[in-house]
Amino acid sequence: MEHSFRAKWITRPIHKWAQSVLPKLSDTEAEALNAGEVWWEAELFSGNPDWSKLHDVEKPVLTDEEQAFLDGPCEELCGMIDDWTINQEAADLPVEVWNFMREKKFFGMIIEKKYGGLGFSAFAHSEVVRYIATRSVAAAVTVMVPNSLGPGELLHMFGTDEQKDYWLPRLADGRELPAFGLTSDQAGSDASAMVDEGIIEMGEWDGEQVLGIRLNWAKRYITLAPVCSVLGLAFKLRDPDGHLGEEEDIGITCALVPTDLPGVETGRRHIPSSTMFMNGPTTGEDVFVPLDHIIGGPDYAGRGWMMLMSALAAGRGISLPSMGAAAVALSAHTTGAYARIREQFGLPIGKFGGVQTRMGRLAADAYVIESARRLTCAGLDEGRALSVISAIMKAHATFRMREAINDAMDVHSGKAVIDGPSNYLLPLYRAVPIGITVEGANIVTRSLIIFGQGSIRAHPYLLNEMLALQEEDKDKSLAEFDTYFWKHVGHAFKTVGRSILRSWSGSYLAPAPDDAGAATPIYRELSRWAASYALVADLAFLTMGGALKRKEMISTRMGDILSEMYLLSAALKRWRDDGKPEEDVPLLRFASIRAFGAIRVAMDEVLANFPSRAAAWLARVLTVPGGSARGPSDKLTEECAELIYAPSGTRERITGRIHPGCARGGIAILNEAFERVNALAPTMKTLREAKHTPDSGLAAGIISQDDRDRIAEMEEVVAKVIAVDDFTPEELAHYFEGLNKDRIEKVAAE
Repeated sequence: MEHSFRAKWITRPIHKWAQSVLPKLSDTEAEALNAGEVWWEAELFSGNPDWSKLHDVEKPVLTDEEQAFLDGPCEELCGMIDDWTINQEAADLPVEVWNFMREKKFFGMIIEKKYGGLGFSAFAHSEVVRYIATRSVAAAVTVMVPNSLGPGELLHMFGTDEQKDYWLPRLADGRELPAFGLTSDQAGSDASAMVDEGIIEMGEWDGEQVLGIRLNWAKRYITLAPVCSVLGLAFKLRDPDGHLGEEEDIGITCALVPTDLPGVETGRRHIPSSTMFMNGPTTGEDVFVPLDHIIGGPDYAGRGWMMLMSALAAGRGISLPSMGAAAVALSAHTTGAYARIREQFGLPIGKFGGVQTRMGRLAADAYVIESARRLTCAGLDEGRALSVISAIMKAHATFRMREAINDAMDVHSGKAVIDGPSNYLLPLYRAVPIGITVEGANIVTRSLIIFGQGSIRAHPYLLNEMLALQEEDKDKSLAEFDTYFWKHVGHAFKTVGRSILRSWSGSYLAPAPDDAGAATPIYRELSRWAASYALVADLAFLTMGGALKRKEMISTRMGDILSEMYLLSAALKRWRDDGKPEEDVPLLRFASIRAFGAIRVAMDEVLANFPSRAAAWLARVLTVPGGSARGPSDKLTEECAELIYAPSGTRERITGRIHPGCARGGIAILNEAFERVNALAPTMKTLREAKHTPDSGLAAGIISQDDRDRIAEMEEVVAKVIAVDDFTPEELAHYFEGLNKDRIEKVAAE
């Protein structure tokens, strides 16, 4: 192959140097990268986001059928649930709830209608999970798992026609209940470390000798394993006798294993953070299944890691983000209402600055996470496999969930500490570690995946350069590298120019949409940081090369910056979709100040830890990351707090649809108290200004008897909200029966 002068004399030594410093993609990394695609994060990573592309994304809406399901079966399901009974007494959903979920096809939301499923959009799927999660985490997890990573999703994406025709109708109507076994003692976040194994050999199936797989496994933390009828199993496949070819170690494979086969053990349970959804271990000893039980058939033997990453790219963007959004919204809803009706020192506690600090943050977080949930669902409904964005959403929706519930607990104080049927916060508080941990632990997601995969996939040229460097044909490798490297150089010079102009002008010269209105400064600042981010990312690749993979703290901070930009982009998109309501602007301003403060701190820490001090100095000059990282002003915090403190259209947009709970639950009575307190606010103000109590005001003719009666009713309802649960020793006995029995048996044995 004839090379140009540039390629021969300029690019060739750079090509040789790059091969020694840029990270080489392992097979596992290549499969993970190929499993997803990039979307809006690539625009942010380019350093020059085209805002019209964001605005052109269609606002997600429910079809009439999806809305009817949410208003009908979903509402009915929530009405059947008593979360206290599930978690503290029965340790399971009622039988009638299981049957109802099967009958109404809650387990078949993602299955196409032609297979008997509901065929819902990602947005509808998310809406259902979110709404149920405001009622019961246990019920929400039970619904979300069959519709996320598992047999249904894998069959939909990779199954053979025969597998789809047999399994999908049975999964859709609940005849089969699925679980998916991935995690084991040795393999948590590192799936490649699993020792669960399948050996290809001849065995008996339906009375005949067929080629199949002899399986042995020991999995744990598997949701629905105790009750599932079919197990999706990830294992390492080996072919020592060469039935499929010369390769002995074929690799991670996914297969369907009916749990009624000899050797399969299910039924034992874990207790995940005192939240009683079905979760437990499963083992298999010498379990034999035919080769056609491999999901996708024998052609997909050894391709399990790719399949799992592809399924996660969709499911991880829906399930846990929906639960996180529900928790943040419920925290904002209840905290705003409780702060209005609860008084101390003669004032509603929502008027105290310390409480307003929490309320302001809750209001903005609920707005931002809901915005990001909607945008992500819109992308998924375009048919995209959003691996990086799904990772951002899973991690940061659950991080904000933890922060929001802690804020809500702080405001509710003792009310939230005492457990019982009326405590609407503790079930979510207990569920926080579940959300943080499952479907990819947040520590790993944040430090390895968001920037680790995002930097390669979202960068305009880096992946092509890496693939060119790994090309075995030396001439072709040089030619392709020459093409992409010089495009990268041109991109880098443009990025430097943009960063200088936007940073040194204080974002004034950064672009924003012409019709951005009150959000114009936010768009400009975000465009400024996108350019700075792209520049620092290029410097990191240039100075650290392959070592960047091992600089996990730097990777974490770079991932956090990308995440903050995505979340804020989503908030801007939602504000536009909602018609740019002026009353929601404080939420945007609060969210942007917080995001830009976090970006400044993260960028400063990245550069402070750059191994190359010269590169760090240059980056500081070009990006000017310093300056104030202070949070929102007190006045802005009060404005945002007020938005959830008093009834308004904005409060409804912030909190969304929240289930009021069962008859003895706390949310229904809180909502009633909130309504009564606000309805009587003018009357109570009249009494305060006249310096009268309700009784003396009645005697003085300031209020009517009807007013006094309504005040008494209000006070009674408020007292019920403030009250906490208590129990007789007999009612608590069931907590100690099992413990005492174990102690007695232990003493007897000794």
